Amino acid sequence: MTTNSAHSTHVPDADVVLIGGGIMSATLGSMLALLEPQWRILMLEAAEDIAAESSDPWNNAGTGHSGYCELNYMPDPADGSKASSIAEQFHLCRQWWAHLVREGLLDPDEFIHSSAHMNLVFGTEDVAYLRSRVETLRVDPLFAEMEYTEDPETIAQWAPLTMEGRPHTGEPMAAARHPRGTDIDFGALTRALTAIITSAAGEVRTGHTVTGLERTREVWQVSGSSAVGHFSVGAKAVFVGAGGFALRLLQKAKVPEVRGYAVLPVGAAFYRCSTSAVTSRHRAKVYGQTDVGAPPMSVPHLDRRIVDGREHLLFGPYATFSTKMLKHGRLTDFFTTLRPNNLHVIAAAGLQNLSLVSFLIKELAARPSRKFAQLRRYFPLARRNEWTLLPAGQRAQLVKPDPRRIGVLQQGTELVVSADGSIAGLLGASPGASTAVPIMFDLLRRAFPAQWHGRWKNQIAEAVPDLDRSDWTTEAVDRSHTETDEALGLAEVSFG
Repeated sequence: MTTNSAHSTHVPDADVVLIGGGIMSATLGSMLALLEPQWRILMLEAAEDIAAESSDPWNNAGTGHSGYCELNYMPDPADGSKASSIAEQFHLCRQWWAHLVREGLLDPDEFIHSSAHMNLVFGTEDVAYLRSRVETLRVDPLFAEMEYTEDPETIAQWAPLTMEGRPHTGEPMAAARHPRGTDIDFGALTRALTAIITSAAGEVRTGHTVTGLERTREVWQVSGSSAVGHFSVGAKAVFVGAGGFALRLLQKAKVPEVRGYAVLPVGAAFYRCSTSAVTSRHRAKVYGQTDVGAPPMSVPHLDRRIVDGREHLLFGPYATFSTKMLKHGRLTDFFTTLRPNNLHVIAAAGLQNLSLVSFLIKELAARPSRKFAQLRRYFPLARRNEWTLLPAGQRAQLVKPDPRRIGVLQQGTELVVSADGSIAGLLGASPGASTAVPIMFDLLRRAFPAQWHGRWKNQIAEAVPDLDRSDWTTEAVDRSHTETDEALGLAEVSFG
């Protein structure tokens, strides 16, 4: 599927160059390969294999983000419901993947499995918050199946490991669940989507590090280095899906839309257990509440994972810090993104988030015993010899200019498209992978307007019936679940 760079320094001209071999580039490239199978699509990946960074299954939690269990996704009267927006987007992902399965282009057993999404919270304040969240969201058809309980026995039925051996302290606790959650191996999905690219007129070149992007007349000149020397390729259009490196490359390309933008690296580590006697007894992703000052991506969660057909449990994340922008990057990476026009933006965002700085310092200073005590908060009988602490992927948290606050730390992802549509990139972090499909639909619409309105939109609408839906009724949600469950081999998770 992927080809090593050693055999040639010459990269022929391409219709579209994809920089980065992760889920974003693979999603866009596979769409283009199906819409325009004669187009020359070239993926350039710096590592020796694709999906080696954030898309690797051990560099993320594998949660198919649907808004079910992410406690920071709550309806906001001023902005609408973030939870509903994420749920809608994930339905579009399911529909697109189901279409690819029906076409014989994906094997769902390789990348997606049913895994209930749950919450477990402690203390009067968080119990009240969870109760209010469920009551608020359950009136939305997208969340109608959510259940809530404060009964320890019911929680034990839903997630036995979380209650066994728990001291009877009288501390209030509550849980919520949605039975239609999923666990996703984004690495396996990336590889399967990349195979769609290479089965058409596309090509993947690993070991190719892009260092230059220059606009020459009607073509982008993409240049860099490989194991055997320098390469350069002309491209009609470029997508920068390079994770933490995306901002630096867009800066090199002098894309005005990112002027003043900055990124802050945030790392993580997870505990992993692969003992079958333990993993076979946990059928959910159980999310808790963050500590004060913690970033949303640091929400503690005990996850069921399926990777290469084997069950595992993952707990974390534990915040780490490095000036690397990628897990396999360099300590100088962060400093290469600094510009005179974004230094004050970063400084302002930092001053407004001193609680985050305090949280990171405490996390970095935490002893192993304290880290494991956090795991036992959700799994009281966890045995230390059955768990291994693993470094996860780096995330590049987006910092944007703001007219009132100078700079703000933005949650989520942002798609940047140049005015002429010839170059685009994705910045930010979670829940990007879980919303890759609608993000790339948006890119197709903005970067290729003539093709989108000419033919592409109708083709995609045939595969994704709810592409333009704004009214997610109970009937629409049920139909979407039924049709995609069948294609993807998913089923409601049973408890007790």
